[in-house]
Amino acid sequence: MLPLVVLFASGAVHADQLSVPDTLQQRIAACTTCHGLHGEGSPGSGFFPRLAGKPAGYLTLQLQNFQRGLRKYAPMQYTVRQLSPAYMREIAEYFAAQQVPYERTSVPELAPSVLQRGEQLVTTGDPALKVPPCQACHGKALTGTEPVVPGLVGLPYDYISSQLGSWRTGTRASAAPDCMAEIANRLAPADITAVSAWLASHDVPSNTHAQPAGSITPPLSCGVLDGRGNGA
Repeated sequence: MLPLVVLFASGAVHADQLSVPDTLQQRIAACTTCHGLHGEGSPGSGFFPRLAGKPAGYLTLQLQNFQRGLRKYAPMQYTVRQLSPAYMREIAEYFAAQQVPYERTSVPELAPSVLQRGEQLVTTGDPALKVPPCQACHGKALTGTEPVVPGLVGLPYDYISSQLGSWRTGTRASAAPDCMAEIANRLAPADITAVSAWLASHDVPSNTHAQPAGSITPPLSCGVLDGRGNGA
């Protein structure tokens, strides 16, 4: 027979478990702690990106990529390790539906020539390096394209530069052929600084919705865009 103290303790734990509200807000608390209640990001940190308004397909895919080990960041990998596909989709759809104001983030002081280089890479690319413009996939207004291409506007400088660096080092990847890894490895470190600074300082358009599916013609072969990495 179990001691009464054990029985009482067991009952208390059970009662506590039952008292936790089964709401989406409660279940995504691990997400909102860093990314904000509505996925607005944490501009002060520079490393926790905005999730609000990004395509649900993109957000779902990123959760899957953390779970599969294609993206390597221990806190995120730990958070998603037991999530079901349906749950990941539910989380993604919540943040995709959020519409909250953008906040300007800090950008290092750089020479005008650096920002000019960043604008060139974003809007026209660099044929000599075989680097297409960011706008070719992320949309003319850089707000992303459905279903799996994210917007780049409003992201912190530190986050953009760290993600481009992650593609170079292999700590971030996507379905093969991984076009972002190809592009990142064709860029010099100075180019990554230029692109990150220009994007982070770029004005956010009035319409921040992603472009519709089928509105872009990818300049490179991308597994994530041809159906091999969309989580379907």
